[in-house]
Formats: sequence, structure tokens, C-alpha cells
Amino acid sequence: MSSPPPDAPSPRTASLLLAAGAAFCLTPWGSPPLALALGAALALTIGNPRPGPSRIAAKYLLQVSVVLLGFSMDLRKVLEAGASGMAFAAATITATLALGWATGRWLSVERTTSVLIASGTAICGGSAIAAVGTVIGAADAQMSVAIGTVFLLNAAALYLFPMLGHLLHLSQSQFGTWAGVSIHDISSVVGATSVYGLEALQRGTAVKLSRALWIVPLSLGAALAMRRVRAGSAGPARARVAVPWFIGFFLLASVVRSASSDVAAASPAIARVARAGMTLTLFLIGAGLSRKALAAVGWRPLAQGILLWLAIGGLSLLVVLHSA
Repeated sequence: MSSPPPDAPSPRTASLLLAAGAAFCLTPWGSPPLALALGAALALTIGNPRPGPSRIAAKYLLQVSVVLLGFSMDLRKVLEAGASGMAFAAATITATLALGWATGRWLSVERTTSVLIASGTAICGGSAIAAVGTVIGAADAQMSVAIGTVFLLNAAALYLFPMLGHLLHLSQSQFGTWAGVSIHDISSVVGATSVYGLEALQRGTAVKLSRALWIVPLSLGAALAMRRVRAGSAGPARARVAVPWFIGFFLLASVVRSASSDVAAASPAIARVARAGMTLTLFLIGAGLSRKALAAVGWRPLAQGILLWLAIGGLSLLVVLHSA
């Protein structure tokens, strides 16, 4: 249980207020940026009596919502978006990891924390941090710093990216590609692109999921490197690598949508349900926040995260504008 403020309401009252907030996010007045802000505000003011279940629910609701989005997307467009960005993904991921190593040393960020922040920025935020942190044996405090850093940048992206996209007159496809590369978590990618437009949502989701597949080779590489470091020590000999299986179900849903006219006809309604699920996911992510997690984020890790984010965001924007 997260530590509530001294004057916080009882756990029962806090649970009821959080449930009311979740219900509000499913109304027409709820939006992804508002959902994240509302969840975080409630967690930081009244406390969340059950932060663990909130995080677990957010994880699985996110995966279900992504699969549902697959039912609204044509397979050909999904494969085109993923294939066109593979080389760019490899280049930006490699560059981000290298820059993460350099900025981490320059800012004197603790090594494991620096690796986690770079991994989260390079691929897909909290999911990459959790996967890599597991195989390298990161401590809870190190994971908290990295996840807290990513949370702050994800929250900023939900508000900044749509505004910047309109300011720069980016097309739906351009914005979707930029968001899919530059925003950390898939939930925030969906949140920002759904505000921008349907084509941006579909493009951004496909691009982000294609990058999420890199969790597997990155985790395997991290596990191999850590095994060498721990050779001859008492450290664990093997580590379990998390595989994002839900991406396969997303592709399967897209296959079904492309093959069935009935599913294609129902896809707009399914997409609305998926976007509502993603909005609720963002509320739950915010509700899982704690003052302790935010307080753990020092200026050095945050500065590293911001520098990496600006680098990958600026580079990908230049590529998107140049390819127009």
C-alpha cells in the first residue's frame, strides 16, 4: 500500500473515489491526458489503498486494448508500418543505447539505473525497463527511479506531442510515426495519437509495437552480458526473458479483420472500446503512482532521461519531415 498523506481519507473512501475517477474516464468527457492526470492526482492526494492490483490491472488492460485495436487495423497497413520502420528502429535503438551510456557516465548516474533509463527510452518505456531490469537483477530502488523518470516524460508527451504536431503541420501518418518512435510507452502513444486522429492512431500503434519486439533481443543481450559479469560468482546463472506475446495476438486480430467483412464492419465500434480501455489504462497507471516513487527520481536520472528523449525525438522528427 502506498503511503497516503496524513489527512487522507480512509482506505474505503479512497477506493470509492478512485472507482468514481475510473468511471469518469469512461464518459465522453474523459480523455487520455485527463485520465493520466486524474489518476496521478488522486494517488498523490488521497493515496491508493491497492497500488499493486492497479498496476497489474493496467498491464493486462493495456494488452487487451492493444489486441482490440488490431481488429480495427488492416493487416497490410500494419505490416507496411512495421517493415518501413525496422531499419530506422535498429538505428535509433542502437544510437539511444550508446547515447544513454555516454550521458549516464557524464551525469554520474548509477550504472544499472542508467541502463534501465536508456532501455526504456530506446524501446517501449516501462515494459522494457521491467524486462531488462529482471534479467540484470536490478534492485527495486533502481527500477523505481527509471520507471518514475519514464512516467514523467510520458505524461509530458501526452500534452506536448499533439500540440507540437499541429504546430508543425504534421500529417496523420507523420505524427503517428513520430509518436511511435519518440514516446516511451504504448499507452501514451495510443493516448497522444488518438487525440490527433484515427490514421495517426493506427500508424503510431503499428510503429510502436514493431519497436516493442526489440525487447526480446535486448533482454537476451543484457542477460548474456550479466552472465559474463557474474561468471564464477553466486549470482543467478539464468534469467527469464519476457516475451511480448500480446503483439502476436494483435497481428492475429488484424488478420481476422482483413479476412472478415463482418469484423471489418464492426471495427469502428471495436476501436472505440479499445480507446476507452486505453484511457482507463492511463488512469490506472496514474493511480499506481506514489510520492515515494516520484521522490526517488533525482535530477541526474531525470536529466539523462530528458536528454535521451530530446535526442530521439529530434532525430525522428527530422527523418519524418525529410521523408515527407
